[in-house]
Amino acid sequence: MQIGFIGTGHITKSVIFGILGSKLKVNKIIISKRNHKISSTLKNKSKKITVLNDNQKIIDQSDWVFLSVTPEVGRKILPNLKFKKNQTIISFISTIKMKELKKYTKLKSKIVRAIPLPPISIRKGPVPIYPPNKNVKKFFDHLGTTVEIKNENLSLNFWSTSSMMAPFYELLRTLSSWLNQKGINKLDAQKYIISLFIALSEDAKINSKNDLKLLVKNSQTSKGLNEQAVNELIKSGFYKSLNKTANSILKRLKK
Repeated sequence: MQIGFIGTGHITKSVIFGILGSKLKVNKIIISKRNHKISSTLKNKSKKITVLNDNQKIIDQSDWVFLSVTPEVGRKILPNLKFKKNQTIISFISTIKMKELKKYTKLKSKIVRAIPLPPISIRKGPVPIYPPNKNVKKFFDHLGTTVEIKNENLSLNFWSTSSMMAPFYELLRTLSSWLNQKGINKLDAQKYIISLFIALSEDAKINSKNDLKLLVKNSQTSKGLNEQAVNELIKSGFYKSLNKTANSILKRLKK
């Protein structure tokens, strides 16, 4: 199978790194030259990778085409490209819905919207897809955990929560900076905070069949430090702000 990527940003790089480290049988990966630094890095990573400066040629030579550009760029370039009927098109574009994609590509089927995140580079994390597609699911199961969604409006909720990636990293940065300001070496502070949250996430995964309320309850003791921390954050509106932001992102996606 030959696959092509229109757009060569961080997500494309992460997906390709995941592919190269997987057991997927991909003979050729064709990428656009748009981001010269990333495309050069990828080209040096594997002989399977070819860089082209013409998006149409990428499409012409690919069995599957991945759309990994910003919505603004997508609306500008997609109407001028010609896709093949037997191609599978997988869009990573957040705010271009299926109806609009079909209009631009002039295809009625074999279009799937997917939400890969950077951890896909190490073949971890969920990959929501809409609509369900057996072959696309099988593909992404090699790169993480595929979540099939039958309703596009429901899929928008997953796009909303995916926007919490940067806020999560900002949380890690804020806490590690706090430790650093208290006299802890910067790298040691980062290592500790990252290790702490990895351990907490793994514990949550082990207990994923239980209500998350139990984790919240069991992680604190009466008048203890965790009880104080969670109560102060609740009182300050920290968690309500998360919901407010998620709703704001969802509203934008529904436009």
